[in-house]
Amino acid sequence: MVAALGLGGLGTAAYVTYGGGRVESAGTARSARPPAETIVARAAADLATQPGAATAQILFGDLHVHTTFSADAFMRSLPLVGGEGAHPPADACDFARFCSQVDFFAITDHAEGLTPRQWSETKASVRQCNAVAGDPANPDVVAFTGWEWSQVGLTAEDHYGHKNVIFRDTGEAELPARPVGAGGTLATSLRNAASIGGGSALDRVLVPVQDFDRRQRYLDLVARQLETRQLRDCAPGVGTRELPADCRELAATPGELFAKLRDWGFASLVVPHGTTWGFYTPPGYTWDKQLTAAEDDPDRQRLIEIFSGHGNSEEYRSWRAVEGSYQQPGARCPEPIPGHEPCCWRAGEIVRARCGGVAEAECERRVEKARRDYVAAGTAGHLTVPGASVEDWKECGQCRDCFNPSFNYRPGGAAQYVLARGDFSDPAHPRHATLGFIASSDNHSARPGTGYKEVGRRKMGDAAGPETAEWRARFFPRDEAPAPESRALGVDEVLGRNPFQIVHLERQASFFLTGGLVAVHSQGRSRGAIWDALQRREVYATSGERILLWFDLLNGPGGRAPMGAEVRLGAAPRFRARAAGAFEQKPGCPAWVGERIGAADQRRLCLDECHHPGDRRRRITRIEVVRVQRQRAPGEPVASLVQDPWRRLECPADREVCEVELDDPEFVGGARDAVYYVRAIQEPTPAVNAGGLRCERDASGACVRPRPCYGDYRTPYDDDCLAPNEERAWSSPIYVRWGGAPP
Repeated sequence: MVAALGLGGLGTAAYVTYGGGRVESAGTARSARPPAETIVARAAADLATQPGAATAQILFGDLHVHTTFSADAFMRSLPLVGGEGAHPPADACDFARFCSQVDFFAITDHAEGLTPRQWSETKASVRQCNAVAGDPANPDVVAFTGWEWSQVGLTAEDHYGHKNVIFRDTGEAELPARPVGAGGTLATSLRNAASIGGGSALDRVLVPVQDFDRRQRYLDLVARQLETRQLRDCAPGVGTRELPADCRELAATPGELFAKLRDWGFASLVVPHGTTWGFYTPPGYTWDKQLTAAEDDPDRQRLIEIFSGHGNSEEYRSWRAVEGSYQQPGARCPEPIPGHEPCCWRAGEIVRARCGGVAEAECERRVEKARRDYVAAGTAGHLTVPGASVEDWKECGQCRDCFNPSFNYRPGGAAQYVLARGDFSDPAHPRHATLGFIASSDNHSARPGTGYKEVGRRKMGDAAGPETAEWRARFFPRDEAPAPESRALGVDEVLGRNPFQIVHLERQASFFLTGGLVAVHSQGRSRGAIWDALQRREVYATSGERILLWFDLLNGPGGRAPMGAEVRLGAAPRFRARAAGAFEQKPGCPAWVGERIGAADQRRLCLDECHHPGDRRRRITRIEVVRVQRQRAPGEPVASLVQDPWRRLECPADREVCEVELDDPEFVGGARDAVYYVRAIQEPTPAVNAGGLRCERDASGACVRPRPCYGDYRTPYDDDCLAPNEERAWSSPIYVRWGGAPP
């Protein structure tokens, strides 16, 4: 290829590449606002269903949004993967205000790659978004500043996962001088990836030439990489307030992150997310070590994201991807059980199908070797079976009976597990997590609140991939011939590969959804009112639809206690749940959107589809109640403590609002702490990627042939991969501590 260009051509290409890039700025949000009557109408429609005892209004938001200031979002924006180009922080403000029309949002770009300039511009962009929002006591939208701490460990023992850090205030003196990123070997590897498609420095010269008509975005990528490379890690052992503003600050553990936030002293929330997402989470991972006092801060870590565009992390299952932890002695591949096949087992079955006419003993040796090799490679296990296609893996690793599960599900991080599990390091003072539930989009194109309509799979969601077979060959090794045996991969060999190969990127595309929302029961529309609701956990999660939900303890010590409350009780708790479905959406956008932002931006940002509610609410079909009992000793099996559903209550078909009451007569006899929350289930409607791998099944229900929904050219660009979906809302739990005499 180099010879074909010639030295002169290569020199010219190098000059164009390194001289033509532009540094992407945060942009400027529009100064226009929605008509005041639209906000009034939204509030009035919700108030019409509100129970008489309620005093708060319900507001919807998205606290997990990436712009192309995030390195992975920038890569998704490249033309070769069908990207749209720049979506800077200003776009997030405009999308929230005009397209999704959410009440609040937060920008949470990955801290590890943010430069001082980008952090400064993000803070300024959020302030500018708020400045045009009208009366601070009654704004059309509230924007929060934050970042994502994106930790990834190589093993379950050093993995903590990702957390969003969100700040209440926006003034320069009310925010840290630097975002705090995560340490960790894999996170560092991904942060330092500096190539287009994982290639060499030569690729950065050649790709803009090969895709010359669309060269500008590749040139901009190089400019970004050159800026990022100038950033140096902060000196270790120096207090966070004494560090210079222009270094990259890292925290290796949650405990270190919390300590830095306490040093700054600003009001902040830390929200774990993706806790079951096996895309990067090592097999065998559990939440356990994050229950310790050293790795927790209950004043800041008060919420957990249980649903996003990357899937659901609510439901606990007792199976594991491996027995033990990979890279540890004794780690092995568990056998399949009904409803779940570990991918290490599937690796053996793929190799078994290649045995041909070899002796049975030799075939079994190959099968066992394949399972061991997969376990030893962790999240890169798919690389150990040469020539295996996405279809060959069928639906291994997935939670087949979970709602919209995250990819390669890790149940040791599920919210139900987190609530049940205890830390008994200090037997006299056992610790349990007390968290409210939220959902978010985790969108990477500056689009907060994408779940209002099930359209635009590659833009409203995160599915992406090479737009042609030729570009795919640059991302991934050319398709290998199926080999009769698996190959062993050491840690160094795995980390030496293109980061896009380490994770099973092509298979993940079938699990990207349009995203969820957080709802708050707020005493007003102001920033302070929204923050207070988040802080007291009077919040709930939805899978994207604006379902209305109330869940109250009726006989608390001081009377009614709302979702998120923690109470002590010596009598049977009595609850009331109330829910109303989301309004059906009308096609297109309200006329005022185009009038304010123009037809071009309505198409570019909103895809010509805005939040545009009609007059009919979808029906809530049932309310499910989940009870989780707290672990009282380390060995108590978590599976026995999670009762899901504990109660299932059908809703009348002829009512817009479903209201149920129930009590727990077993609470007194059990004399133990219990956690209760509800799910309001909406009538089925089509949703992006709700079918996951879209398996064709045999009579026993086993997956015979998956039909993946690719992010690349193999699935038509206009195919949204729709499947029936029971959208839902999850209340935050009510924590009822036993406070009576022993029965």
